[in-house]
Amino acid sequence: MNRSELKQTKRWVIKIGSALLTDDGKGLNVEALGRWVSQMAMLKARGIEVVLVSSGSIAEGMTRLGWAVRPTALNELQAAAAVGQMGLIQAYESQFSVFDLHTAQILITHDDLSNRKRYLNVKSTIQTLLKHDVVPIINENDTVVTDEICFGDNDTLAALTANLISAEVLVILTDQNGLYTDNPRENPDATLIDEVLVSCREIENMASAEGGHLGKGGMYTKVMAAKRAARSGTATLIASGNEENILLKLLNGEVAGTLLIPDLEPLTARQQWLAGHLQAKGTFVLDDGAVEVLKRSGRSLLPVGVVSQRGDFSRGEMVVCYDGNGQEVARGLVNYAASETIKLLGKSSDQIEPILGYIVEESLIHCDNMVLSMESANNK
Repeated sequence: MNRSELKQTKRWVIKIGSALLTDDGKGLNVEALGRWVSQMAMLKARGIEVVLVSSGSIAEGMTRLGWAVRPTALNELQAAAAVGQMGLIQAYESQFSVFDLHTAQILITHDDLSNRKRYLNVKSTIQTLLKHDVVPIINENDTVVTDEICFGDNDTLAALTANLISAEVLVILTDQNGLYTDNPRENPDATLIDEVLVSCREIENMASAEGGHLGKGGMYTKVMAAKRAARSGTATLIASGNEENILLKLLNGEVAGTLLIPDLEPLTARQQWLAGHLQAKGTFVLDDGAVEVLKRSGRSLLPVGVVSQRGDFSRGEMVVCYDGNGQEVARGLVNYAASETIKLLGKSSDQIEPILGYIVEESLIHCDNMVLSMESANNK
Protein backbone atom coordinates (compact mmCIF):
# COMPACT_ATOMS: atom_id res chain seq x y z
CA MET A 1 0.00 0.00 0.00
CA ASN A 2 1.24 3.49 -0.81
CA ARG A 3 -0.04 6.81 0.48
CA SER A 4 -2.23 7.50 -2.53
CA GLU A 5 -4.20 4.32 -1.80
CA LEU A 6 -5.23 5.48 1.67
CA LYS A 7 -8.17 7.36 0.13
CA GLN A 8 -9.70 4.07 -0.97
CA THR A 9 -9.54 2.40 2.45
CA LYS A 10 -12.74 1.86 4.44
CA ARG A 11 -11.76 0.84 8.00
CA TRP A 12 -9.28 2.57 10.29
CA VAL A 13 -8.12 1.89 13.83
CA ILE A 14 -6.82 5.07 15.46
CA LYS A 15 -4.78 4.97 18.67
CA ILE A 16 -4.14 8.10 20.74
CA GLY A 17 -1.53 8.02 23.49
CA SER A 18 -1.57 9.33 27.05
CA ALA A 19 0.97 12.12 26.51
CA LEU A 20 -1.27 13.67 23.85
CA LEU A 21 -4.55 13.27 25.71
CA THR A 22 -3.36 14.64 29.02
CA ASP A 23 -1.09 17.45 27.85
CA ASP A 24 1.85 15.66 29.48
CA GLY A 25 0.19 15.42 32.87
CA LYS A 26 -1.62 18.77 33.05
CA GLY A 27 -5.09 17.27 32.89
CA LEU A 28 -7.26 15.94 30.10
CA ASN A 29 -6.66 18.07 27.00
CA VAL A 30 -10.30 18.47 25.94
CA GLU A 31 -9.47 21.02 23.25
CA ALA A 32 -7.02 18.67 21.51
CA LEU A 33 -9.40 15.75 21.98
CA GLY A 34 -12.09 17.80 20.25
CA ARG A 35 -9.81 18.41 17.26
CA TRP A 36 -9.17 14.69 16.80
CA VAL A 37 -12.86 13.90 17.18
CA SER A 38 -13.67 16.53 14.53
CA GLN A 39 -11.24 14.87 12.12
CA MET A 40 -12.62 11.40 12.89
CA ALA A 41 -16.11 12.72 12.16
CA MET A 42 -14.83 13.91 8.78
CA LEU A 43 -13.33 10.49 8.10
CA LYS A 44 -16.70 8.93 8.81
CA ALA A 45 -18.40 11.46 6.55
CA ARG A 46 -16.15 10.17 3.77
CA GLY A 47 -17.30 6.62 4.35
CA ILE A 48 -14.52 5.36 6.63
CA GLU A 49 -15.38 3.21 9.63
CA VAL A 50 -13.42 4.36 12.69
CA VAL A 51 -12.43 2.37 15.76
CA LEU A 52 -10.66 4.37 18.46
CA VAL A 53 -8.14 2.85 20.87
CA SER A 54 -7.56 5.42 23.55
CA SER A 55 -5.04 5.58 26.34
CA GLY A 56 -5.43 8.10 29.12
CA SER A 57 -7.59 6.56 31.84
CA ILE A 58 -4.74 6.10 34.32
CA ALA A 59 -3.19 9.45 33.42
CA GLU A 60 -6.53 11.22 33.81
CA GLY A 61 -7.13 9.42 37.09
CA MET A 62 -3.73 10.53 38.35
CA THR A 63 -4.65 14.13 37.59
CA ARG A 64 -8.02 13.86 39.32
CA LEU A 65 -6.39 12.24 42.36
CA GLY A 66 -3.54 14.76 42.45
CA TRP A 67 -0.77 12.21 41.79
CA ALA A 68 2.30 13.61 40.00
CA VAL A 69 4.08 10.27 39.48
CA ARG A 70 2.59 7.13 37.95
CA PRO A 71 2.16 4.60 40.78
CA THR A 72 3.67 1.12 40.67
CA ALA A 73 1.30 -0.65 43.06
CA LEU A 74 -1.35 -2.59 41.14
CA ASN A 75 -4.23 -1.47 43.38
CA GLU A 76 -3.30 2.20 42.89
CA LEU A 77 -3.07 1.79 39.11
CA GLN A 78 -6.48 0.13 39.10
CA ALA A 79 -7.95 2.89 41.26
CA ALA A 80 -6.54 5.58 38.97
CA ALA A 81 -7.98 3.78 35.94
CA ALA A 82 -11.41 3.54 37.55
CA VAL A 83 -11.46 7.27 38.33
CA GLY A 84 -9.94 8.37 35.03
CA GLN A 85 -12.09 6.24 32.77
CA MET A 86 -15.14 8.25 33.83
CA GLY A 87 -13.67 11.54 32.66
CA LEU A 88 -12.12 10.10 29.52
CA ILE A 89 -15.31 8.54 28.17
CA GLN A 90 -17.42 11.51 29.24
CA ALA A 91 -15.14 13.77 27.19
CA TYR A 92 -15.33 11.57 24.11
CA GLU A 93 -19.10 11.15 24.30
CA SER A 94 -19.55 14.91 24.64
CA GLN A 95 -17.29 15.71 21.67
CA PHE A 96 -18.71 13.05 19.32
CA SER A 97 -22.27 14.12 20.15
CA VAL A 98 -21.53 17.49 18.52
CA PHE A 99 -21.46 15.57 15.22
CA ASP A 100 -24.52 13.46 16.12
CA LEU A 101 -22.33 10.39 16.52
CA HIS A 102 -22.81 7.74 19.17
CA THR A 103 -19.92 6.09 20.97
CA ALA A 104 -19.54 2.76 22.77
CA GLN A 105 -17.05 1.85 25.45
CA ILE A 106 -15.31 -1.53 25.19
CA LEU A 107 -12.92 -2.53 27.98
CA ILE A 108 -10.99 -5.73 27.37
CA THR A 109 -8.05 -7.72 28.69
CA HIS A 110 -5.62 -10.03 26.98
CA ASP A 111 -7.53 -12.90 28.57
CA ASP A 112 -10.63 -11.86 26.60
CA LEU A 113 -8.77 -12.19 23.30
CA SER A 114 -7.01 -15.42 24.29
CA ASN A 115 -10.33 -17.18 24.81
CA ARG A 116 -11.60 -18.13 21.36
CA LYS A 117 -15.28 -17.70 22.23
CA ARG A 118 -14.83 -14.29 23.85
CA TYR A 119 -12.50 -13.27 21.01
CA LEU A 120 -15.24 -13.94 18.48
CA ASN A 121 -17.79 -12.19 20.69
CA VAL A 122 -15.65 -9.03 20.85
CA LYS A 123 -15.21 -9.14 17.09
CA SER A 124 -18.95 -9.52 16.55
CA THR A 125 -19.73 -6.66 18.94
CA ILE A 126 -17.34 -4.25 17.21
CA GLN A 127 -18.62 -5.16 13.76
CA THR A 128 -22.22 -4.68 14.90
CA LEU A 129 -21.40 -1.25 16.33
CA LEU A 130 -19.74 -0.22 13.07
CA LYS A 131 -22.77 -1.43 11.15
CA HIS A 132 -24.90 0.95 13.22
CA ASP A 133 -22.52 3.89 12.65
CA VAL A 134 -21.27 3.87 16.25
CA VAL A 135 -17.66 4.72 17.14
CA PRO A 136 -16.24 1.98 19.41
CA ILE A 137 -13.79 3.36 21.99
CA ILE A 138 -11.50 0.59 23.17
CA ASN A 139 -9.17 0.55 26.15
CA GLU A 140 -7.54 -2.08 28.27
CA ASN A 141 -9.62 -2.90 31.33
CA ASP A 142 -7.01 -1.51 33.73
CA THR A 143 -9.43 -1.66 36.65
CA VAL A 144 -9.23 -5.47 36.77
CA VAL A 145 -6.14 -6.28 34.71
CA THR A 146 -3.10 -8.02 36.22
CA ASP A 147 0.38 -8.58 34.82
CA GLU A 148 -0.63 -12.09 33.79
CA ILE A 149 -3.44 -10.90 31.49
CA CYS A 150 -2.33 -7.46 30.31
CA PHE A 151 -1.32 -6.38 26.80
CA GLY A 152 1.55 -4.29 28.11
CA ASP A 153 0.65 -1.14 26.18
CA ASN A 154 -2.15 0.24 24.02
CA ASP A 155 0.01 0.13 20.88
CA THR A 156 -0.18 -3.66 21.10
CA LEU A 157 -3.90 -3.51 21.87
CA ALA A 158 -4.45 -1.32 18.80
CA ALA A 159 -2.56 -3.76 16.57
CA LEU A 160 -4.54 -6.72 17.87
CA THR A 161 -7.74 -4.75 17.32
CA ALA A 162 -6.68 -4.12 13.72
CA ASN A 163 -6.13 -7.87 13.31
CA LEU A 164 -9.45 -8.63 14.98
CA ILE A 165 -11.57 -6.55 12.59
CA SER A 166 -9.30 -6.71 9.52
CA ALA A 167 -8.71 -2.96 9.45
CA GLU A 168 -6.88 -1.63 6.41
CA VAL A 169 -5.12 1.16 8.31
CA LEU A 170 -3.75 1.56 11.82
CA VAL A 171 -2.89 5.13 12.83
CA ILE A 172 -0.78 5.58 15.96
CA LEU A 173 -0.83 9.21 17.07
CA THR A 174 2.07 10.14 19.31
CA ASP A 175 4.03 13.21 20.41
CA GLN A 176 6.75 12.46 17.82
CA ASN A 177 6.55 13.15 14.08
CA GLY A 178 7.16 9.49 13.27
CA LEU A 179 10.00 6.99 13.14
CA TYR A 180 13.48 8.48 12.89
CA THR A 181 16.82 6.95 11.94
CA ASP A 182 17.90 7.64 15.54
CA ASN A 183 16.46 9.18 18.69
CA PRO A 184 15.78 12.82 17.65
CA ARG A 185 15.83 13.92 21.30
CA GLU A 186 19.48 12.90 21.53
CA ASN A 187 20.75 13.09 17.95
CA PRO A 188 20.05 16.33 16.04
CA ASP A 189 21.13 14.62 12.80
CA ALA A 190 18.36 12.01 13.03
CA THR A 191 16.07 12.08 9.99
CA LEU A 192 12.42 11.19 9.68
CA ILE A 193 11.63 8.02 7.72
CA ASP A 194 8.88 8.64 5.17
CA GLU A 195 7.99 5.01 4.54
CA VAL A 196 9.51 1.59 5.13
CA LEU A 197 8.61 -2.07 4.68
CA VAL A 198 7.43 -3.57 7.93
CA SER A 199 9.73 -6.58 7.42
CA CYS A 200 12.81 -4.33 7.61
CA ARG A 201 14.70 -5.53 10.68
CA GLU A 202 16.69 -2.32 11.04
CA ILE A 203 13.63 -0.35 12.14
CA GLU A 204 13.58 -2.18 15.48
CA ASN A 205 17.10 -0.91 16.19
CA MET A 206 16.13 2.63 15.20
CA ALA A 207 13.18 2.75 17.61
CA SER A 208 13.64 3.83 21.20
CA ALA A 209 12.23 1.50 23.84
CA GLU A 210 11.89 4.34 26.32
CA GLY A 211 8.44 5.65 27.22
CA GLY A 212 7.34 8.76 29.05
CA HIS A 213 6.31 8.91 32.71
CA LEU A 214 2.62 8.76 31.78
CA GLY A 215 2.62 5.90 29.29
CA LYS A 216 4.26 2.49 29.11
CA GLY A 217 5.53 2.34 25.54
CA GLY A 218 8.11 4.06 23.37
CA MET A 219 8.70 4.06 19.62
CA TYR A 220 9.79 0.42 19.85
CA THR A 221 6.30 -0.69 20.90
CA LYS A 222 4.87 1.22 17.95
CA VAL A 223 7.19 -0.53 15.51
CA MET A 224 6.29 -3.91 17.00
CA ALA A 225 2.61 -2.94 16.81
CA ALA A 226 3.06 -2.24 13.10
CA LYS A 227 4.59 -5.68 12.65
CA ARG A 228 1.66 -7.28 14.45
CA ALA A 229 -0.86 -5.28 12.47
CA ALA A 230 0.78 -6.40 9.23
CA ARG A 231 -0.30 -9.98 10.00
CA SER A 232 -3.78 -9.02 8.76
CA GLY A 233 -2.44 -6.90 5.89
CA THR A 234 -2.90 -3.66 7.84
CA ALA A 235 -0.72 -0.66 6.98
CA THR A 236 0.47 1.43 9.93
CA LEU A 237 1.02 5.17 10.10
CA ILE A 238 2.96 6.64 13.03
CA ALA A 239 2.43 10.38 13.16
CA SER A 240 2.28 13.39 15.44
CA GLY A 241 -1.10 14.06 16.99
CA ASN A 242 0.00 17.66 17.48
CA GLU A 243 0.17 18.34 13.73
CA GLU A 244 -2.85 20.26 12.49
CA ASN A 245 -5.44 18.11 10.71
CA ILE A 246 -3.07 15.15 10.78
CA LEU A 247 -5.76 12.52 10.14
CA LEU A 248 -7.07 14.38 7.10
CA LYS A 249 -3.56 14.85 5.76
CA LEU A 250 -2.94 11.11 6.07
CA LEU A 251 -6.23 10.35 4.33
CA ASN A 252 -5.33 12.68 1.47
CA GLY A 253 -1.99 10.94 0.97
CA GLU A 254 0.14 13.86 2.15
CA VAL A 255 3.64 13.04 3.35
CA ALA A 256 3.30 13.10 7.11
CA GLY A 257 4.58 10.71 9.72
CA THR A 258 5.98 7.29 8.82
CA LEU A 259 4.12 4.73 6.73
CA LEU A 260 5.00 1.12 7.56
CA ILE A 261 3.97 -0.98 4.59
CA PRO A 262 2.85 -4.57 5.19
CA ASP A 263 4.86 -6.89 2.95
CA LEU A 264 4.38 -10.21 4.76
CA GLU A 265 1.87 -12.84 3.76
CA PRO A 266 -1.30 -12.19 5.83
CA LEU A 267 -2.27 -14.84 8.35
CA THR A 268 -5.60 -16.61 8.38
CA ALA A 269 -8.16 -15.47 10.95
CA ARG A 270 -7.33 -18.40 13.22
CA GLN A 271 -3.59 -17.81 12.89
CA GLN A 272 -4.12 -14.16 13.84
CA TRP A 273 -5.95 -15.28 16.95
CA LEU A 274 -3.12 -17.66 17.85
CA ALA A 275 -0.47 -15.01 17.19
CA GLY A 276 -2.34 -12.66 19.52
CA HIS A 277 -1.68 -14.94 22.50
CA LEU A 278 0.98 -12.81 24.17
CA GLN A 279 0.98 -14.76 27.43
CA ALA A 280 2.41 -18.28 27.16
CA LYS A 281 2.25 -21.03 29.77
CA GLY A 282 5.37 -22.88 28.67
CA THR A 283 8.26 -23.17 26.23
CA PHE A 284 9.89 -25.81 24.02
CA VAL A 285 13.44 -25.78 22.69
CA LEU A 286 13.62 -27.51 19.31
CA ASP A 287 16.45 -29.25 17.51
CA ASP A 288 17.67 -27.93 14.17
CA GLY A 289 15.71 -30.51 12.20
CA ALA A 290 12.40 -29.55 13.79
CA VAL A 291 13.11 -25.84 13.28
CA GLU A 292 13.76 -26.45 9.59
CA VAL A 293 10.57 -28.50 9.18
CA LEU A 294 8.40 -25.85 10.82
CA LYS A 295 9.92 -22.98 8.85
CA ARG A 296 9.90 -24.69 5.46
CA SER A 297 6.74 -26.79 5.50
CA GLY A 298 4.61 -25.58 8.42
CA ARG A 299 3.95 -29.15 9.53
CA SER A 300 2.92 -30.23 13.01
CA LEU A 301 5.48 -30.38 15.81
CA LEU A 302 6.33 -33.96 16.75
CA PRO A 303 7.86 -34.92 20.12
CA VAL A 304 11.01 -36.24 18.43
CA GLY A 305 12.06 -32.69 17.57
CA VAL A 306 11.78 -31.22 21.09
CA VAL A 307 14.97 -31.04 23.15
CA SER A 308 13.64 -29.53 26.38
CA GLN A 309 10.64 -27.83 27.96
CA ARG A 310 9.80 -25.34 30.71
CA GLY A 311 6.58 -24.35 32.43
CA ASP A 312 3.61 -26.03 34.08
CA PHE A 313 1.11 -26.04 31.23
CA SER A 314 -2.08 -27.98 30.63
CA ARG A 315 -3.46 -29.42 27.43
CA GLY A 316 -4.78 -26.67 25.14
CA GLU A 317 -2.60 -23.89 26.58
CA MET A 318 -0.13 -21.75 24.65
CA VAL A 319 3.47 -22.92 24.36
CA VAL A 320 6.22 -20.99 22.58
CA CYS A 321 8.84 -22.86 20.53
CA TYR A 322 12.43 -21.61 20.36
CA ASP A 323 15.48 -22.67 18.41
CA GLY A 324 18.83 -23.43 20.05
CA ASN A 325 19.79 -19.74 19.92
CA GLY A 326 16.75 -18.58 21.86
CA GLN A 327 14.90 -17.18 18.81
CA GLU A 328 11.16 -17.76 18.68
CA VAL A 329 10.18 -20.09 15.86
CA ALA A 330 6.48 -20.66 16.47
CA ARG A 331 3.76 -20.81 19.10
CA GLY A 332 0.71 -22.97 19.44
CA LEU A 333 -1.76 -24.86 21.60
CA VAL A 334 -0.18 -27.96 23.08
CA ASN A 335 -1.89 -31.37 22.93
CA TYR A 336 -0.40 -32.75 26.15
CA ALA A 337 0.18 -31.39 29.65
CA ALA A 338 3.69 -30.66 30.92
CA SER A 339 3.73 -33.82 33.04
CA GLU A 340 3.01 -35.84 29.90
CA THR A 341 5.28 -34.08 27.40
CA ILE A 342 8.34 -34.45 29.63
CA LYS A 343 8.08 -38.21 29.07
CA LEU A 344 7.80 -37.81 25.30
CA LEU A 345 10.70 -35.48 24.47
CA GLY A 346 12.87 -36.85 21.73
CA LYS A 347 10.59 -39.85 21.18
CA SER A 348 8.89 -40.88 17.96
CA SER A 349 5.12 -40.58 17.70
CA ASP A 350 4.63 -44.35 17.68
CA GLN A 351 6.05 -44.45 21.22
CA ILE A 352 3.41 -42.09 22.69
CA GLU A 353 0.83 -44.79 23.48
CA PRO A 354 3.34 -47.28 24.95
CA ILE A 355 4.80 -44.53 27.17
CA LEU A 356 1.57 -42.88 28.34
CA GLY A 357 -0.86 -45.78 27.94
CA TYR A 358 -3.02 -43.68 25.61
CA ILE A 359 -2.68 -41.28 22.69
CA VAL A 360 -4.48 -37.98 22.14
CA GLU A 361 -2.59 -36.77 19.08
CA GLU A 362 0.54 -37.88 17.25
CA SER A 363 1.92 -34.35 17.51
CA LEU A 364 2.69 -32.11 20.46
CA ILE A 365 1.28 -29.13 18.54
CA HIS A 366 -0.89 -29.68 15.48
CA CYS A 367 -0.21 -27.40 12.52
CA ASP A 368 -3.82 -26.13 12.64
CA ASN A 369 -3.16 -24.82 16.16
CA MET A 370 0.25 -23.29 15.46
CA VAL A 371 1.52 -20.05 13.94
CA LEU A 372 5.08 -19.20 12.91
CA SER A 373 6.78 -16.15 14.40
CA MET A 374 7.02 -13.10 12.17
CA GLU A 375 10.73 -13.71 11.60
CA SER A 376 10.23 -17.37 10.75
CA ALA A 377 7.37 -16.60 8.38
CA ASN A 378 9.47 -13.94 6.68
CA ASN A 379 12.31 -16.43 6.12
CA LYS A 380 10.02 -19.20 4.93
